[in-house]
Amino acid sequence: MDPRFDEFLHVPARLSILALLAPAAWVDFGFLRDTIGTSDSALSKHVSALAEAGYVTVRKDQQSRARRTSVQLTPQGRHAFQRHAAALEQIVAAAATQPPGPDS
Repeated sequence: MDPRFDEFLHVPARLSILALLAPAAWVDFGFLRDTIGTSDSALSKHVSALAEAGYVTVRKDQQSRARRTSVQLTPQGRHAFQRHAAALEQIVAAAATQPPGPDS
């Protein structure tokens, strides 16, 4: 297996979170939840795991009565995401160069 492949990031929700964070400065928790199509509690668990790994930073702001949570990719998280994406691209490229199997 490619050493750049990150089992921790390969969890679909975590990979989706980092993909959404990559082009942005800060992303609203609600946007992440709605775009990924998950519950608050499931997203919170994944974001907490990513924060614990040093891949994201979480910011909580109080705006009037509402509390807003935003998430940002850290430099370490960006590097991990880029490495993992490169590993996935290599896997796909290798599959594309394989001759068709007997059932094709």
